[in-house]
Amino acid sequence: MTENAGAAPVDPAIPVALLIDLASGQTLYSRDPERRFVPASVTKVMTAYSAFGLIADGKLSPDTPVTISKDIADKWYGEGSNMFLRAGETVSVEQLLMGITTVSANDASVVLGTMAAGSLDGWLAMMNANAAQLGMRDTHFGTPNGWPDEGRTFTSARDLARLAEAMTARYPELYRQYFGHPGMRYRDITQVNHDPVTGVVPGADGIKTGYTRQAGYNFVGSGERNGRRLIMVLAGAPTARMRDQSARALLSWGFDAFQPRVILQADMPVGMARVQSGAKTSVALRTESEVLASLPGGNSDQLKLSVRYRGPIEAPIAKGQKVAVLRVEIPGQLPHDVPLVASEEVARANAWQRFRNGVTGLFS
Repeated sequence: MTENAGAAPVDPAIPVALLIDLASGQTLYSRDPERRFVPASVTKVMTAYSAFGLIADGKLSPDTPVTISKDIADKWYGEGSNMFLRAGETVSVEQLLMGITTVSANDASVVLGTMAAGSLDGWLAMMNANAAQLGMRDTHFGTPNGWPDEGRTFTSARDLARLAEAMTARYPELYRQYFGHPGMRYRDITQVNHDPVTGVVPGADGIKTGYTRQAGYNFVGSGERNGRRLIMVLAGAPTARMRDQSARALLSWGFDAFQPRVILQADMPVGMARVQSGAKTSVALRTESEVLASLPGGNSDQLKLSVRYRGPIEAPIAKGQKVAVLRVEIPGQLPHDVPLVASEEVARANAWQRFRNGVTGLFS
């Protein structure tokens, strides 16, 4: 177990915790973030993300009606968190998504996935392909809803943070439309959302709880204040109360204990990198956008910056190509890297330039 930023108010009995500031890319707090665990209903975040991608691509419409099959109704009616969908009734994709994101409906997850992909196996393949595309190396999905499956579904806090970041950044309108609701009513059944932060912590707007006996109590949460979005993950809490209290305290701490600062402006020169086989032997580096840091108490006195790259960098190099990183180190925090780009184009060396570079290399 590893920890940083020691004042973070996370109960020590919770084995996995992570808090990331998306504005700076900075990890504000971590406890075993690569540890694999069973996500339970947090699985449904990937089901929602996969559906959002289809909607954004015009391959799925929220208005599309879906008729509930007898097989799915017989298997999933009343199983765990539920919309209590009945065989033969018709619901819209929008209603299914609301059930998934708001009341963690197991039945709606299976109905939506089967309809959207043509089969449950096809939907699971899509979920796992999306996970691979996001770089979720410690994740596999064997169900669309997190129902116990003998360990075939697993993930890590770092992977779930990647998923939450992609969902909030790529599909912000769909995220706001479907997440953060206090509850929903379907037919004559009213149910509440068990999200512990939305409506309690200022700026909080989701995302998803999960629980099974094997998994414990999990939560992926997010909030935004003044354009600064935080993502948090808690996993394996022994009780719901402990998870909920730690979730509220951690998110509040992330907003209150750190002050965002612009430490470098966009398009600012930051150094040079060596070039191999190029018309020039070095290339100027610049920031691509503003470089931000979340500083404890706003204090930047001990901030350390360094340029890092695998070099020399092979030509040709395009102007604006990402070729290096700026490492930002803050005492008590994990270092984080910000992309640096080439300020100019560097073509491959011609015969004379290769000869010149070789001679220069002999005497350097």
